[in-house]
Amino acid sequence: MTEKKGYVATTKFLIASPTKVRPVANVIKRKKASEAMAILQNMPQKGARLINGTLKSAVANALNANKKLDEDMLYVKEIRIDEGPRLKRVWFRARGRADQLLRRMCHITVIVDEKAGK
Repeated sequence: MTEKKGYVATTKFLIASPTKVRPVANVIKRKKASEAMAILQNMPQKGARLINGTLKSAVANALNANKKLDEDMLYVKEIRIDEGPRLKRVWFRARGRADQLLRRMCHITVIVDEKAGK
């Protein structure tokens, strides 16, 4: 038997390092959606803005699913920060040398679901 997945929103190819975004994601795991949005709006990290947009999309997906869900009963069931492709750039150095600069990308997946007990 398959477990109920929830309502999913995914944002891909965001130019932010996954290792910098994951600590922000760990703060809002298993919290109510409204509380998680309030926390993210008050965090200074770039990853907080990126996760907040994906979370808003997941909540909108849940509310528009025609299941008569209550926004106050939604919570962040799962949040994944996966690594995306890397942009490789040249970083010119002294004496005619060059280093490679990696612009890392991440994919953010947020799954929201309704609390079982009302």
